[in-house]
Amino acid sequence: MRRPLRPDEHRLWSVVAATVRPLPGRATPSEPAAQAPAGEDLLPQVPAKPAGVSAPAVPPTRPKGPVWRPPEQIEPNRKRLITRERDPIGARIDLHGLDYDGARAALEAFLKRAWDEGHRSVLVITGKGARGDGVLRRAAPEWLAAAHLRPVVAGVSEAHRRHGGEGALYVALKRKPRDGR
Repeated sequence: MRRPLRPDEHRLWSVVAATVRPLPGRATPSEPAAQAPAGEDLLPQVPAKPAGVSAPAVPPTRPKGPVWRPPEQIEPNRKRLITRERDPIGARIDLHGLDYDGARAALEAFLKRAWDEGHRSVLVITGKGARGDGVLRRAAPEWLAAAHLRPVVAGVSEAHRRHGGEGALYVALKRKPRDGR
C-alpha cells in the first residue's frame, strides 16, 4: 500500500517532473491542492524561535583540499583496442589479499612505475569481493581520480570479461612528456 506524498515531497517531485518532457499523449500532472495528510500530525513539531533571536549565520562548509572528481572514462576507440589486445596491456597488478592502505600504496607505486617505463595501458585487478561489493573494487576508482595521479592517469574503464570483468579495471596512462621541451 502506498502512502500519500507529503506537501514537501510533492513540491520536490514537481521540481523534478518539470525538468522532463512527457511522452506523446501524456501531460504533466498538476499539483493537487495543499491538504494535510492524515498522518502529518504524527510528525514532531519544531518549537518556534523566540522573537528577537536569530540563528547565527554559518557559511556553508566546503571540503578542504582538491574537490574529488570521478575518473575520466577511456575513449571508446582506445578501450576497444585494449580489449582486443591491439593496444597491449603493459603491466598488471593484482590487489587480492591486500588491506585498504596496502592496496592503495601498491597501486600508486605501480602506476608511477608503469608510467615511468612508458606503458600506455595497465590492468588493475581488484576482485569482486565476497558478495560482489568489494571494498577495493569500490575504492580503486576514487584512488585513480586523486589529484596527484592526474598527470599519470588518462582514463579508467571496467575490464572485458576475459581480463576480469567487474573485478578488474583498464587504466589508460598519459604519455610521458619529452625531456627536450
